[in-house]
Amino acid sequence: MSDPIEPNKTHGDAPEVEKEVQVEKEVQVENVGDNNIDEKVDHTLDEKADYQLDENAKVADYKADAIEAENAEHNMTVLEAVRAYPMASFWAFIMSFTIIMESYDVFLCNNFLALGAFRAKYGDPVDDNPLNNVVATRWQSALSVSGQLGALVGVCLAGSLTSWLGYRYATLTGLMLLNVFIFAFYYAESMPVIFAAQILEGIPWGIFIANAPAYCSEIVPIQLRAPCTQMLQMFWAIGSIVVGAVTYSYQGINSPLSYKVPIALQWMFPTPLAILIFFAPESPWWLVRKGRLQEAEHAVGRLGRRSRLNTGETVAMMRRVVELEATSKPPSYIELFKGRDLYRTLIVCGVYASQNLTGNLIANQAVYFFEQAGMSNKTAFALGLITSALQMIFVMLSWILTTYLGRRTIYLWGSAINIIFLIALGVAGSVGKSNASSLAQASLGLIISVLFTLGPAPASWVIIGETSAIRLRPLTTGVGRASYYIIEFPCIFLASWMLNPEGGNLAGRCGYVWAATGLVCYVVAYFFLPEMKNRSYREIDILFKRKVPARKWTKTVIDVDDDE
Repeated sequence: MSDPIEPNKTHGDAPEVEKEVQVEKEVQVENVGDNNIDEKVDHTLDEKADYQLDENAKVADYKADAIEAENAEHNMTVLEAVRAYPMASFWAFIMSFTIIMESYDVFLCNNFLALGAFRAKYGDPVDDNPLNNVVATRWQSALSVSGQLGALVGVCLAGSLTSWLGYRYATLTGLMLLNVFIFAFYYAESMPVIFAAQILEGIPWGIFIANAPAYCSEIVPIQLRAPCTQMLQMFWAIGSIVVGAVTYSYQGINSPLSYKVPIALQWMFPTPLAILIFFAPESPWWLVRKGRLQEAEHAVGRLGRRSRLNTGETVAMMRRVVELEATSKPPSYIELFKGRDLYRTLIVCGVYASQNLTGNLIANQAVYFFEQAGMSNKTAFALGLITSALQMIFVMLSWILTTYLGRRTIYLWGSAINIIFLIALGVAGSVGKSNASSLAQASLGLIISVLFTLGPAPASWVIIGETSAIRLRPLTTGVGRASYYIIEFPCIFLASWMLNPEGGNLAGRCGYVWAATGLVCYVVAYFFLPEMKNRSYREIDILFKRKVPARKWTKTVIDVDDDE
């Protein structure tokens, strides 16, 4: 007989057994789930690793392309660079042409001071002949600084405007404004209105002078940076030639036409230039800064021969430099005065300012200087025209010197030679009035004006274009040019006072003053101006970040793989 309790025990334990079985199943399910999670985690980690490898490969490829493009630029000769980038040279030429308008007007106003009909209308009488009238010293100085006052406003606007719109549209804006402002100058009938009109015209000049060196230095390869940025000085000379030829032709006409026609001729520049610049490519560096890489490649293709260039590699080189300088903040003027950017800003400002302290104002006031040195009115205009023509020739010679000898070398040697001639000018003006003294002063004034355009002046434009960081370039060139105008204002008043018979009446003795200021500029440049010849923008960034002393730049080697 079977025990009756056993079946009951068996059935009574069934729920517990089922629970145990259920628990085991749940454990198995959990284990399977854990395994699935582990597999998903492993799969995710694998995907991340693969993605990271892909990203590293892309970075490696992009850096390799950048290195290739930089090496290609370093290995180019000047002629090879011209053949590879023919249109870059052309567009640099067009952008540099905008400087001719500031040059034209600056020399025009200074030449008006020596123009009989202009003095008859706006000058104060000194005898019975109105052609011998003299424009008051205060108005001479005001007329000399009026355009620069407007340009000071223009350069302050240029940095932000160019960072926002780009070089092309900022320049087009200036050209259209200039067309309008010339009307005010042409119809002016009093010195205060002329003064106001010149201030208005100066605003577009400030945009041109801030943008041109930056644009020219960005669109050409390393070997062409010197000649293409130095074209700015050549066009400054051409502007003085044009205005010299016009005023020389009209200086014998004793009617308002003698100064109205030269003013009206300003209209021949803005519209044709605006049409050309509308079709110009934007700076690829600016496009890379904006993240528009495909447009940057297209711009590079327009600047050079596609058969000789790899546009992708060139943009990769630009991208490498832009990312080297990248920060989370947009470019601002405050950055210009922080860290190593302060050093770079001071170099640009110093080089710009020193143009007014090493003989430039003698060149800008050449005709008036020759008159005060004892030359006749007609001879003074002729010598002014000869000076401008020689300046253009010497600027072209400076292309060769700066390209092969370097920026620092030409700047320092040119400044030193200029100081010697300025001292000689002072001596010639100190020996008493005579025909020989007048000829010596006129000759030395001409030599100083010409040599200035062989050394310090053209080298300055290259230094200005190369020194600033890429992301801050529009702002730096604007602030640098602003420093030029700030220093120029007191220098113009001083120069006018020194030459004016009613003022200091120093004539050639002004050479002592400019030799002293030039010597200060020379000493500062000797210790703080680096040599940037044959340096890529990446290398320049790294040398500044490493705080390499200026005189050791030529001996410092930067590896192609270095990014800091």
